[in-house]
Amino acid sequence: MAQSLGGFRAALLTGWIALGAAGSLYARFKGIPAWAAIPILAAFLVEYPFYLVAGFPELRKRWSGTTLPVVLIGSILLPYLICYGALGQAHWGSLVKLAALAVALAVWYVILPAHPITDVAFLVFVGAVLLSPYLPAIYTDPYPGLKLGGILGRIAVFRTTVLVLILQRKVQETGYGFIPNRREWRIGALHYLFFLPVAAAIAFPLKAVHLAAPAPAGKTLGIFLGFFWVIALFEEFIFRGVLQQWMEQWAWSRAAALFLTSAIFGLAHLWFRNFPFPNWRWAIIAGILGWFCGHARNEAGSIRAGVVTHALVVATWRGFFA
Repeated sequence: MAQSLGGFRAALLTGWIALGAAGSLYARFKGIPAWAAIPILAAFLVEYPFYLVAGFPELRKRWSGTTLPVVLIGSILLPYLICYGALGQAHWGSLVKLAALAVALAVWYVILPAHPITDVAFLVFVGAVLLSPYLPAIYTDPYPGLKLGGILGRIAVFRTTVLVLILQRKVQETGYGFIPNRREWRIGALHYLFFLPVAAAIAFPLKAVHLAAPAPAGKTLGIFLGFFWVIALFEEFIFRGVLQQWMEQWAWSRAAALFLTSAIFGLAHLWFRNFPFPNWRWAIIAGILGWFCGHARNEAGSIRAGVVTHALVVATWRGFFA
């Protein structure tokens, strides 16, 4: 526990310094005045430790118990109040909608039994919240042209969902964490390399992508880290860590679970942003990526290998293709 607490403190301090510096530079670059930048940055700095604790197994166990729903609800509302309250943009309607979402997530498995029907309903509910305009309607742009409010809400939903499934639903350990070990890096990188020629053979004929001028290295690195530590980590936890694990139990077949979960992952991309619905081209590509990520998870015994594959693929796509 002492070692885990020390790692958490180091990650917390490092993250606060990095977020503070990045936020200050971004505000200066975008010309955002201090009266707007400070509350927005403060909200992200307050959200960060709640997000971070989910990746430290020994620390998150300390949150389990009867007080967990209260902690989760309060931790969702606090960053919103800090940001929008200080800016004078907090609205009762938005606060009620956010509180309703927080309560629904926090007490789902308190009032409902762990059963395949309630499990699937929970995942569908979370997916609907993330794909619908629900969060953008609550987290409006806090400053003209600054579309960061929705990000704050999505991060809160991400880590709350992780904590609910691990601590309340008691899903088996999936390897949720921020730093893969050497074996996970190797397996994830190999599956990324295996995926590239398969994806190219499908994506180019479907005209899903085309080569573009390479993006700046710093931007590509930022995309990789953002997906690696946030989006890919959450998606791999949900699809490969939770759904694929449940599918293995329900279907009694690891191969069938891998195929079905990959297909569902692909279908989830029918709503892929900036493309008209239904986006079958990206659904096919995403389904294939899901298979490679799921296979990496099976080989490594941890979703972190799949996170490596996922984040490398997205960084390559965003960095060299359009």
